[in-house]
Amino acid sequence: MRTGKFLALAGATVLAAALTACGGDDDAGGGGGAGKTLDVLIAANTQYPDEFQAWQKSISDKFKAATGATVKFETFATANDELTKIQTSVVSGSGPDVYAVGTTFTPTAYSTGAFVKMGDEEWKKIGGKEKFNPATLGISGPDEQNQVGIPWVSRPFVMAYNTELLKAAGIAKPATTWDELTQQAKQLTKGDQYGLAVAYKDNFDPWKFVWGMSVQAGNPLVEGKTAKIQDPAVQKAYQTYFGWLANDKVVDPAAVGWTNPQAVAAFAKGKTGYFLLTTPTATNSLEQGAVKGKWAFALLPTVPPGATSRPANGVEAASILSGDNLLVADYSKNKDLAFEYVKLVTEPDVQLDYYKKFGSMPANAAALQTLSSDPKLGPVTEAAKKSVATPFTGAWGDIQLALTNVAVQSLPDLAKGSISTAQIDARIADAQKSAQSALDRAK
Repeated sequence: MRTGKFLALAGATVLAAALTACGGDDDAGGGGGAGKTLDVLIAANTQYPDEFQAWQKSISDKFKAATGATVKFETFATANDELTKIQTSVVSGSGPDVYAVGTTFTPTAYSTGAFVKMGDEEWKKIGGKEKFNPATLGISGPDEQNQVGIPWVSRPFVMAYNTELLKAAGIAKPATTWDELTQQAKQLTKGDQYGLAVAYKDNFDPWKFVWGMSVQAGNPLVEGKTAKIQDPAVQKAYQTYFGWLANDKVVDPAAVGWTNPQAVAAFAKGKTGYFLLTTPTATNSLEQGAVKGKWAFALLPTVPPGATSRPANGVEAASILSGDNLLVADYSKNKDLAFEYVKLVTEPDVQLDYYKKFGSMPANAAALQTLSSDPKLGPVTEAAKKSVATPFTGAWGDIQLALTNVAVQSLPDLAKGSISTAQIDARIADAQKSAQSALDRAK
């Protein structure tokens, strides 16, 4: 999932108005694509660039054999680049036929009105809605009648743990509540060994902890057009998250400057009990470290801090609904070919091949079920099925940025070794104002 500073919907009204003037008719002619080119916009893969280029060629070859058409891949490096591409394409009435967008960007894309809404006929073209893991459809649109996002891959979050360190500490199984995790982390912390590896300086991680703990406590963060950041559940979440470093002392003090890759590297050295918030994309790094053969995945806790069980209104959110959706441009003159492409890349064999190459979990239900038989991936496939969508609003990009800013502004205090409740509350109040302002502006 690409969950950076997704911009507010500047220009959305202009884009929506432009659609009426630039929508084109589909002339793909029932999939006959000889001589045609399908333009697909997709995020650059900087981690595995050579493998990604080879994958693109393989897909293009398969697509040409099936349809006679050529696939032209365009890549983007940031969400800003992607939004700019959407804006210019919609206004001009030309551009990519298919977009691959991060799940939390889907509401922003939806609000432009630039993409085909998926009705029964459209789902049928790609093999039916039942083809997909139901959880991955949770952020395809605001409701079942207004869906634009077609699940492509998912990246559910889990935690990794050091099997040897837990055994040596007398811990029989990984924690299932956040309080239990804190207690186990204390048992695991001694000398140069720490209970948890946490990426406090990462641009994308902090808000996910706060969102998860809050939703599990029954607070969705957004209710209709109202932000619910200034809530006891959010306060408790930040206190727990910051407390691991400032109060419980179960995290290496250096973690105040860690991004996610640095946290992975620290855990891989074999001196940390848990690495929180990771995906199978970290597998290669772990298997090349000192923890090789000594680690496993587990679900993140699903019981909020301060509780031994979820409240009645709490949600069993094992992970945010994370990954990528495919969207077909409404202005495209190659809609039939676009759906042929979507059908191809969401087939079980193609999805499994993509997982093996890049570590992203299949959105295809059958392919996901195939992987669930792998003991190491069992918790990941369970997290995929128990993933919960973030609120479907074009304001979400600004809201998650506001949540992240609470952590960013707290780093200097954490570096000094302490943070007060008053400081946390003041920053939460600022986040509430920013979130409500974003919701007020959103279409």
